Amino acid sequence: MSIQIPRGTQDILPGQVEIWQYIENKARDISRRYQYSEIRTPLFEHTELFLRGVGDTTDIVQKEMYTFQDRGGRDLTLRPEGTAGVVRSYVENKMFGLPNQPVKLFYISQMFRYERPQAGRYRQFVQFGVEALGSSDPAMDAEVISLAMNLYKEMGLKSIKLVINSLGDKESRLSHREALIDHFSPRIGEFCSDCQSRLEKNPMRILDCKKDRDHELMKTAPSILEYLNDESAAYFEKLKKYLTDIGVEYTVDSGLVRGLDYYNHTAFEIMSEAEGFGAITTLCGGGRYNGLVEDLGGPETPGIGFGMSIERLISALAAENVELPISRSLDCYFVALGEEAKDYTVKLVQSLRDAGFSADRDYQDRKVKAQFKAADRLNSTFVAVLGDDELKENKISVKNMETGEQTAVGLDTFVQEFKRLQE
Repeated sequence: MSIQIPRGTQDILPGQVEIWQYIENKARDISRRYQYSEIRTPLFEHTELFLRGVGDTTDIVQKEMYTFQDRGGRDLTLRPEGTAGVVRSYVENKMFGLPNQPVKLFYISQMFRYERPQAGRYRQFVQFGVEALGSSDPAMDAEVISLAMNLYKEMGLKSIKLVINSLGDKESRLSHREALIDHFSPRIGEFCSDCQSRLEKNPMRILDCKKDRDHELMKTAPSILEYLNDESAAYFEKLKKYLTDIGVEYTVDSGLVRGLDYYNHTAFEIMSEAEGFGAITTLCGGGRYNGLVEDLGGPETPGIGFGMSIERLISALAAENVELPISRSLDCYFVALGEEAKDYTVKLVQSLRDAGFSADRDYQDRKVKAQFKAADRLNSTFVAVLGDDELKENKISVKNMETGEQTAVGLDTFVQEFKRLQE
């Protein structure tokens, strides 16, 4: 019996992987422009990190983590999200002591969640994320949001929507918590078991429930915006002003709470409004997490970040029929006629590669016509034809496949002449 790929994973094949490389390069470039440096953390962490960092009332911790014991009996978990690992590294490596503050980081990493696979959603997926640690300025929130929005726009997406909310500070959330408990308690028995267990632990998480989203109490639940104290309200107003100042359009949604326990103040999601994209429209989510660094053993340090799925981005590009400017061409393909010529092309191919060009040749002893067809399939800009007669004359014929122009050049000066033909 043949062994097949595990459910919820995918092979990214040649022809597709170039799209991934383009997106990753674009993410790295925009991170450079915003002065975010790359960080790479382990694929797995101690399970306790996610219990403390993500929250034991979240779906991620309760239902979706890939957790195992190593041979030493230690509980380890494949990372389900990026922020907790980055913050752990920030604390462990004392990055709060670096001279340049705030510390601005980005990652492009594989994540793992045991959830039902859907279009654009996998159990192993790749996330691009940023984390800014050390600033409580709402302008930092605006910067993080604009970085995400600009990446989508530079990728060519037009049907995107930014939704923001404030979750307030600790005082505001405590007031809202009591209001939510009062609101849901009389009829909590009508909700799913998850919501019932969250009523006392973290009632705001009820608002994020997928099963009971259409319950009438969801529509009339008290808004966090009604319980913001003066400081939290002023913070949110500043954020909205900064977003307007830098030309980022947004919609306020008081029901947006995000699915992780560590968020406070700013929460945001970027969604696709493309026709046919699917029922789950979220492309990116993030927010502020003041207090998380302290929870993981570090000093009091504010932070904000986001995570975006590369798979979801690719699905959005497909929904909007965006074609990326990916070059799939080959600089030169060598066609050989005769045994001696075929042997000589081995050296010529290497000489072009050493000079920085992409080059290839036939390795299957195909006929000349088949070699030219291979050059066409590879979209080769030039085809260099060498026969035994040309070899004796120390010449090679180079054909420009776009113009049809052919040029005979000396074998001794082939690389220099090929460079000239590129001009």
